[in-house]
Amino acid sequence: MAHFEILAAAGLTRDDFAGGTLVLRSPIDGAELAHVRETSLSEMTAVIARAKSAFEVWRLVPAPRRGELVRLLGEELRAAKSELGALVTLEVGKITSESLGEVQEMIDICDFAAGLSRQLYGLTIASERPGHRMSETWHPMGPCGVISAFNFPVAVWSWNAALALVCGDSVIWKPSEKTPLSAIATHRIFERALSRFGSDAPEGLCQIVIGSAAIGEALVVSRDVPILSATGSTRMGEVVGPKVVARWGRPILELGGNNAMIVAPTADLDMVVRAIVFSAVGTAGQRCTTLRRLIVHHSIKDEVVGRLVKAYASLKVGDPREADVLVGPLIDKKALDRMQGALDAARAEGGKVHGGYIVTQGVPGGAYAAPALVEMPGQTAIVKSETFAPILYVMDYETLEEAISLQNGVPQGLSSCIFTLNMREAETFLSATGSDCGIANVNVGPSGAEIGGAFGGEKETGGGRESGSDAWKSYMRRQTSTVNYSVKLPLAQGVKFDI
Repeated sequence: MAHFEILAAAGLTRDDFAGGTLVLRSPIDGAELAHVRETSLSEMTAVIARAKSAFEVWRLVPAPRRGELVRLLGEELRAAKSELGALVTLEVGKITSESLGEVQEMIDICDFAAGLSRQLYGLTIASERPGHRMSETWHPMGPCGVISAFNFPVAVWSWNAALALVCGDSVIWKPSEKTPLSAIATHRIFERALSRFGSDAPEGLCQIVIGSAAIGEALVVSRDVPILSATGSTRMGEVVGPKVVARWGRPILELGGNNAMIVAPTADLDMVVRAIVFSAVGTAGQRCTTLRRLIVHHSIKDEVVGRLVKAYASLKVGDPREADVLVGPLIDKKALDRMQGALDAARAEGGKVHGGYIVTQGVPGGAYAAPALVEMPGQTAIVKSETFAPILYVMDYETLEEAISLQNGVPQGLSSCIFTLNMREAETFLSATGSDCGIANVNVGPSGAEIGGAFGGEKETGGGRESGSDAWKSYMRRQTSTVNYSVKLPLAQGVKFDI
């Protein structure tokens, strides 16, 4: 299907991709896709004002009714799954099944949030004072800004927007300037849900703004945007987080990951190899949960590396729309250059590199590389850094304590896993003395989290949580109330203050 046909099938008109100043090229072949209109900085005041006005109306709509809008969004996403998935592939370079999987994540979080709209529970709390009742209530908080990254151009918005909407908040979305077309198409899908929903959804409930960091900065510093969810690099979070906190806002930060797998002597190696290849190579290594460090017991390291070298050699690199391709392009040439720079650094630090070379034959253009497997003498400086590319560093260990120390010995703390059939090792890994990451798996790779669990990590990953479990609490404010239904006025803690 021609590029124009993919854009049109996803609901985009010529006004959406012609006449603007932001030039987009597909990472698949480098072909020019669009000239997208950017939001001007002068427009942001009005955008934020509309979001604030929309919030003041939306917070009064009963939560189950708000959930109905999200349910309708899920229906519209189901109807548009293949078209939106094709656009994600075109704009990001993901293989088709991964792009469809990303849209399925959006559908899943809509299902979750629709049910959640009837479960925004508070607590009833025992009071120490006779004739008193204490309770906890959750209230809508205000406009939620969402700054998303290129690698999941639509799912991350849905994690935030579906929850924010049922919680009574309005949403302003700034997608990556590398992937605005997928965002525009998603906004069209949301508008279709709105048209079916009815008139109690206010104008400006969900808005999209497109542009460079200055547009995101307007959301970051605005006191009228109390919630700011930002996905990106640790460097970005170091700038965004303090600015949001400084004006008393609430940051939800999803930042860098440097995820590890420990492979114990008892591990099922057939499962291990399958888990490693998907986790390390999926999305061309451009997931925040990509497997980047492999910590293998010394007794099986040679066998594991041998199996991986063979498996990597069988992977076809090329156009991600082809059915037998598992490795698509990196997002652009800068990403390819960073990958090659990281491999040079690994060699300088004593690493032995398998693969990792630039691929120019049999690809339609774009920035393609073979996945790299790098045997390292230890956890050197480059291993502790996150490179957004298909590079897997391999180290060995002697004791479980040493392996966990290596696992935790990096600044990032997103996802982690261990492959073992030893119950003690598994439980130790999940204990307070085990993995220090927000996600810790046993016999499951670090990549591909389900929406039912809270997603996020510790340390330089930012500490934020999105998606499932009780992540919804980040989009609401908590209020503790005490009701005195007695005829007396006792004070807490036995304080006497008679007048």
